[in-house]
Amino acid sequence: MIKSYLEKNRKSIDRALDRYLPKKTAMPNLIHEAMRYSVLNGGKRIRPILLVESAKSAGRKTGDALLLGCAIELIHAYSLIHDDLPSMDDAATRRGRPSCHIKYGEANAILAGDALLSLAFNVISQIKDKKKIGDIIFEVSRAIGTFGMVGGQAIDLSIKDKANINLPTMEYINILKTGSLIKVSCKIGGIIGSASQKKIKALEAYGEHLGLAFQIVDDILDDDGYAKIVGISAAREEAEDLISVAKKSVDVFGKKAGNLNKIADFILKREN
Repeated sequence: MIKSYLEKNRKSIDRALDRYLPKKTAMPNLIHEAMRYSVLNGGKRIRPILLVESAKSAGRKTGDALLLGCAIELIHAYSLIHDDLPSMDDAATRRGRPSCHIKYGEANAILAGDALLSLAFNVISQIKDKKKIGDIIFEVSRAIGTFGMVGGQAIDLSIKDKANINLPTMEYINILKTGSLIKVSCKIGGIIGSASQKKIKALEAYGEHLGLAFQIVDDILDDDGYAKIVGISAAREEAEDLISVAKKSVDVFGKKAGNLNKIADFILKREN
């Protein structure tokens, strides 16, 4: 049931992303093609789904939530393009296909990533609830900057001996690099859904613990990172504990947290 729910929402988000992305026939067409290639190349769309569901849990189904979800996914795609660059993680493939810089060249990949980040804030500016734009831009820009996603990547790149990285450093990188975007997705879902401050904090806590669990499960599947330091069994136990805390965080929503809890269970049990 949760898989069909996620698939339905993924398709809805993909249709919206297609509308917001420039057509590849428009100049500069190669950059637009690279942007579309990098965004519309699969992916579960977990972050925008979490945002939309967080808004619904707050009791408000709004088109602004879908719009913001698209902005978050554009940011996620930009981060993956830049992460894959030779000067960063030097990854030749992404989701089973050539990375953006392999297909379009390094310079075009950098520009496509830059353009996706710019487009994300353009999309945010289009929400109907104009009074919330300032708060949302503040939260998103902080989550993806040096106190969040970029900071996590910078610390990761600064570590020369990754084979001997210690657990606290690994956890801190995960909090910033992966967790920040997931956490802010849930938080701004609450903001656009007009949740109370108490409920926004609950969604933030949910997103924080879910984000850490998400990365640990990734590491378990890849036998890397956190799982390599503590072992598969201990990593699985930690992920289960984090998911349990995440679900408990949204008890304040009662039955309206049902889908958030199901998404948390899905993340824990996923196999890819």
